Amino acid sequence: EVVGARRLPDSVMPAKRTRSGASVEGSSPSMSMSDDPMSPDDPGETTEVLEAGGTSQAEAPARRAGAAGDEEEEDGEELIGDDMGADYRPMGALDAYEADGLDENDYEEMSGKARAAAEAELAAREQREKASRFPKALMTPEDDDEEQRPRRRRREEPEDPDDEGGAALEGLVDEDDSDLNLEDYQGPLIDWINTQAVRDEITKRFKRFLIHYDPSTSGRSEDKNEPKYSYRVREMCKMNSESLRVNYMHLSTKVPILAIWVADAPKAMLELLDSAAMEVVRIMFPAYEKIQQKIHVRITDLPIQDSIRDLRQIHMGCLVKVTGVVTRRSTVSPQLKTCKYNCGNCGYVLGPFTVSGPEPKMAGTQCPSCQAKGPYSLNTEQTVYCNYQRLTLQESPGSVPPGRLPRHKEVILTWDLIDMVKPGEEIEVTGVYVTSFDSKLNNKSGFPVFATVIEANHVQKKEDADLRALTDEDKKEIVRLSKDPQIRQKIIASIAPSIFGHRNIKTALSLSMFGGQEKDVNNKHRIRGDINVLLLGDPGTAKSQFLKYVEKISPRAVYTTGQGASAVGLTAAVRKDPLTNEWVLEGGALVLADKGVCMIDEFDKMNDSDRTSIHEAMEQQTISIAKAGITARLPARCAVIAAANPVKGRYDTALAFADNVDLSEPILSRFDCICVVKDEVDPIADERLAEFVVRSHKRSHPNAEEHADMEDAPADGNVIDQALLRKYIMYARTHTRPVLSQVDEGKIVQVYTELRRESTSGGVAVAVRHIESIIRMAEASARMHLRDHVRHDDVDLAISVMLNSVIDSQKYAVKQSMKRKFSKYLVGAQDSNQLLEFQLQRLFSQAHELNVLRKAFAPAAVDVEDFENKAREVSVEDLAPFYKSMNFLGEAGSQFGFRRTRAGGRDVIVRTNDLAAYEAAVSAKAA
Repeated sequence: EVVGARRLPDSVMPAKRTRSGASVEGSSPSMSMSDDPMSPDDPGETTEVLEAGGTSQAEAPARRAGAAGDEEEEDGEELIGDDMGADYRPMGALDAYEADGLDENDYEEMSGKARAAAEAELAAREQREKASRFPKALMTPEDDDEEQRPRRRRREEPEDPDDEGGAALEGLVDEDDSDLNLEDYQGPLIDWINTQAVRDEITKRFKRFLIHYDPSTSGRSEDKNEPKYSYRVREMCKMNSESLRVNYMHLSTKVPILAIWVADAPKAMLELLDSAAMEVVRIMFPAYEKIQQKIHVRITDLPIQDSIRDLRQIHMGCLVKVTGVVTRRSTVSPQLKTCKYNCGNCGYVLGPFTVSGPEPKMAGTQCPSCQAKGPYSLNTEQTVYCNYQRLTLQESPGSVPPGRLPRHKEVILTWDLIDMVKPGEEIEVTGVYVTSFDSKLNNKSGFPVFATVIEANHVQKKEDADLRALTDEDKKEIVRLSKDPQIRQKIIASIAPSIFGHRNIKTALSLSMFGGQEKDVNNKHRIRGDINVLLLGDPGTAKSQFLKYVEKISPRAVYTTGQGASAVGLTAAVRKDPLTNEWVLEGGALVLADKGVCMIDEFDKMNDSDRTSIHEAMEQQTISIAKAGITARLPARCAVIAAANPVKGRYDTALAFADNVDLSEPILSRFDCICVVKDEVDPIADERLAEFVVRSHKRSHPNAEEHADMEDAPADGNVIDQALLRKYIMYARTHTRPVLSQVDEGKIVQVYTELRRESTSGGVAVAVRHIESIIRMAEASARMHLRDHVRHDDVDLAISVMLNSVIDSQKYAVKQSMKRKFSKYLVGAQDSNQLLEFQLQRLFSQAHELNVLRKAFAPAAVDVEDFENKAREVSVEDLAPFYKSMNFLGEAGSQFGFRRTRAGGRDVIVRTNDLAAYEAAVSAKAA
């Protein structure tokens, strides 16, 4: 209201806005009070404007003066003032519209024919999109509406087929750090994580990690070829999977605080990481939620690994990683995750309730609708279940301390982890170590005692983990070694380097560890590729030590003895599951050694009934069970390496092989190679063996490093490092698939027919299985060189090993005749340096026997001319490489080996440790 003055129209009088947001009538903002002809400055008239509170214009200066003090205390913006017109000043940079992306060209109106063609193209495009979408019959009405809403926009903005959702991630999470300091907390960690602001910050940081982190920039050599996590998300969605694998080391490098909390409070953290991963997937692939409702983050490569027997109270609620062998696996059952209940009075649905333990008790719960306290029934339609399975994980056979029983632990698998592993497989489990209530345990103990289980987050087979542990440098070193022409000799020399001699046993064991190539004919008939070896010989010939060495060097091995093994312990047992009271299978030694090696010591001490139980496992490599209503077939794809003693304690060459061993013909025919070890008296070999044992004990002494003599230090370049040899075997078995082609098949046929003709003399019976044994050993020889094809020298080696196996089992008289008859096969397979060393050893033995007959005590010596004549007999003309090889010179610092010298007017070869004595004897004789 205006008193004593002309009232302006309402269209000119703008609303005056106070701090509180209320609008009042006032003067025009574009007109100052002094410019108004009816303002109070005019002495002729007085104008008073009543404001919202009844304040007149005369009282306005006082009110504004009081408001100035209030502005110092309150935050606000003055909308009407002297500079209010500055808001409307022209600004060229902001007044002009952006021209980017605008098409200013003029287009003519489309004809009816062109418009119809465009409509047809749009209809065809929409039809193709409809065919690639989720079936509408499986959608709910809400899903159908969400699918229809963005269809026009997708038509206007076609997606890049190579991007696959990657562009949607740009700008999703900013790179600026939040003001929230996650490290600054007090009190329990779980309470801090459950704070909403902290949960939001954790989710944002993990989303930023998934979108922006590039593992190749971590600086670790093993991460050079690792893809980005956005690529891993796309690969996961291509496989319709629900597990996203996140490397713990990557997370600790990029977001260390999250990595620490994942290890300390895994349950709360994994829930947040799962939701963050689902948000990233939803941005990249909006329709993926219809395929998988939840994404699970799997933590891999946890740096600390605990033993099952070392898990204690301090590990409760933490993330742990253990390794073991699966001995038992339960059936898959549904587990309650979230449940809802129906009220029996009014039908109201209560829930959802998250179930982490037993089913929640609804007794005493009041219905929000009818205020009744029951009864309630489970709403099966809206209750969410997940797959549930229990495993029994037992300590790996090689990791159990001596004299201790192997410990075991229950492992719970959920969601897509079920049925990932089978009994007998060695696995790595990363999970949460938690307690579970066990009433039987409490009743037995008399006080509250909880059972412990591991809720698995990630499960990986041990062989896959070992392959992933191979770095690029390891692979380059393995490939470099495979190109060495002498790699086979180096591998054989590296087998049990602490055991002297027994080259035939080392060759057989190396072939068994590499193994042949298995065949599966039309998925109906399987031919094994594993090579079975039997070590039979006198006591004290290092048979058990060979088995112990294979156990340590093989990627997967199980060691047992015949005296302590039964048929059930070797194959499988049937027992009742204490959880479900169902009959379940537990694998034995052969099942636990699946895709590995099973060593059986004292094989001859087993009962006949127990020994016959492994017939099927050695040939078909399966174990059939039909007990307690369970009919099953378990895999036993392993090589069997057994050691046995002769019947009379020592092997008698005057008797037939069957009289020396208490093993049946069916079990003997299943061994590809039989190595007969005899403790024969040989002065030269015994002297070298004694020196080797003494030097080995000196090197193995605890104080050997303090008092080491540089001259006695071994420097054999032919021996491969044992850790590298283990990786080499694992790499060859995984990446090499040798094919038997372009070989002399007639040679194999001829050897088999000749062996069949000679096998009637009392040795090992030759059967068709021996042909397959030759093929398997030839493939194993090719694997030593990392070749994908079998060559003639591989076949020659396999024939040589087979012939030595058959010939050594014959009587002494028959053995010599067979050696002469098959000499053309035996000589061709040997290395020239090895063959020359063998010939030189025979000449020294003859010279030593001659000195004994002459009663001459001078050291034995061999004329160079006689040795060269022997070399020509085996088709070796150039002896210069042999004189420089380790076969002639021996190890550095060792007294083994030979030396050439000229004494008494002739060139001779003498033993290294006899050189000074021989020269002194020749000088004394000349004097």
